[in-house]
Amino acid sequence: MAKKSDRIVYKRDDGQWINKKIVSDKASSIHSTQKEAENTAREMLKNSGGGELITKGLNGKIRSKDTIPPAKDPFPPRDKEH
Repeated sequence: MAKKSDRIVYKRDDGQWINKKIVSDKASSIHSTQKEAENTAREMLKNSGGGELITKGLNGKIRSKDTIPPAKDPFPPRDKEH
Protein backbone atom coordinates (compact mmCIF):
# COMPACT_ATOMS: atom_id res chain seq x y z
CA MET A 1 0.00 0.00 0.00
CA ALA A 2 1.40 3.37 -1.00
CA LYS A 3 2.19 5.88 1.70
CA LYS A 4 2.16 9.66 1.36
CA SER A 5 5.94 9.85 1.13
CA ASP A 6 6.47 7.04 -1.42
CA ARG A 7 7.86 8.15 -4.79
CA ILE A 8 7.86 6.87 -8.35
CA VAL A 9 10.28 7.56 -11.22
CA TYR A 10 9.13 6.96 -14.80
CA LYS A 11 9.65 8.22 -18.36
CA ARG A 12 7.07 10.51 -19.96
CA ASP A 13 6.06 10.30 -23.62
CA ASP A 14 8.21 13.36 -24.36
CA GLY A 15 11.35 11.54 -23.12
CA GLN A 16 11.68 13.35 -19.79
CA TRP A 17 12.08 11.40 -16.54
CA ILE A 18 9.61 12.27 -13.79
CA ASN A 19 10.07 12.09 -10.02
CA LYS A 20 6.80 12.42 -8.12
CA LYS A 21 5.00 11.33 -5.01
CA ILE A 22 2.69 8.43 -5.77
CA VAL A 23 -0.28 10.26 -4.22
CA SER A 24 0.39 13.47 -6.19
CA ASP A 25 -0.85 14.51 -9.62
CA LYS A 26 2.07 16.85 -10.32
CA ALA A 27 5.73 15.97 -10.79
CA SER A 28 8.12 17.03 -8.03
CA SER A 29 10.95 17.30 -10.55
CA ILE A 30 11.68 16.62 -14.23
CA HIS A 31 15.03 15.30 -15.49
CA SER A 32 16.73 14.34 -18.72
CA THR A 33 18.04 11.02 -17.31
CA GLN A 34 16.62 8.27 -15.13
CA LYS A 35 19.69 8.43 -12.88
CA GLU A 36 19.12 12.13 -12.11
CA ALA A 37 15.44 11.50 -11.34
CA GLU A 38 16.29 8.56 -9.05
CA ASN A 39 18.99 10.49 -7.19
CA THR A 40 16.63 13.41 -6.59
CA ALA A 41 13.84 11.08 -5.45
CA ARG A 42 16.22 9.31 -3.04
CA GLU A 43 17.33 12.62 -1.55
CA MET A 44 13.73 13.82 -1.16
CA LEU A 45 12.74 10.56 0.55
CA LYS A 46 15.77 10.70 2.84
CA ASN A 47 14.94 14.29 3.83
CA SER A 48 11.27 13.49 4.47
CA GLY A 49 11.88 10.53 6.77
CA GLY A 50 12.25 7.72 4.27
CA GLY A 51 9.87 5.66 2.20
CA GLU A 52 9.62 3.47 -0.88
CA LEU A 53 11.18 4.42 -4.24
CA ILE A 54 9.63 2.69 -7.25
CA THR A 55 11.44 2.98 -10.59
CA LYS A 56 9.81 2.02 -13.87
CA GLY A 57 11.88 1.01 -16.90
CA LEU A 58 11.48 2.09 -20.51
CA ASN A 59 8.77 -0.54 -21.00
CA GLY A 60 6.66 1.02 -18.22
CA LYS A 61 7.01 -1.99 -15.91
CA ILE A 62 8.47 -1.76 -12.42
CA ARG A 63 12.23 -2.19 -12.66
CA SER A 64 13.09 -1.80 -8.98
CA LYS A 65 11.73 -1.00 -5.54
CA ASP A 66 14.00 0.39 -2.84
CA THR A 67 13.27 1.28 0.76
CA ILE A 68 15.05 4.50 1.64
CA PRO A 69 16.03 4.81 5.33
CA PRO A 70 14.99 5.55 7.95
CA ALA A 71 11.79 3.81 6.77
CA LYS A 72 11.44 0.12 7.63
CA ASP A 73 11.65 -2.42 4.80
CA PRO A 74 8.43 -4.48 4.93
CA PHE A 75 10.23 -7.45 3.32
CA PRO A 76 13.89 -7.31 4.40
CA PRO A 77 16.33 -9.84 2.92
CA ARG A 78 16.62 -13.01 4.96
CA ASP A 79 19.90 -13.76 6.68
CA LYS A 80 21.65 -16.71 5.10
CA GLU A 81 22.59 -19.45 7.51
CA HIS A 82 25.92 -21.11 6.89
